[in-house]
Amino acid sequence: MDVYITTPGGGMEVLEVPEGSSDLAGFESWRHSVWGSDRVQALGAEFFPALATGDLYVEPGEVERFQRECALLRANLETVAGGVDPHRATVGTVSARLAHIEDAARRAREVGAGVVVW
Repeated sequence: MDVYITTPGGGMEVLEVPEGSSDLAGFESWRHSVWGSDRVQALGAEFFPALATGDLYVEPGEVERFQRECALLRANLETVAGGVDPHRATVGTVSARLAHIEDAARRAREVGAGVVVW
C-alpha cells in the first residue's frame, strides 16, 4: 500500500514510505478473507471490498471518505477479523495493518495525494 500523486501527464508517482511508517496492509489472502470479505461488505464498506478482485485506488478527492471507511472498520474490528483463521488474522493483527492504511490515508490527505493498496 502506498501514497501516490498524479503526474501532469496523468501518470502515477508513488511517494516514499517515510521512516516510522509501513506499507504492509496484510497477507495476500486478506484480500478475500479480511478486506474484501462478506463481513466488511455487510458493514457498508465501499472501498475495501475492491481488494477481493484487484487493487484498490483511492483518488485524492476520495481520501476523506476512505478515512471514514477506515474508521468504520476500526469501530468493528471484532467483526472484520471474525471468521478468519486466528493464526492469520487476530483483532490485533488486523488493527495493526489497518493502522498502516490509516497512516497512508492521513499522509495522502495532507499532501493532496491518493492511496493505492496493491
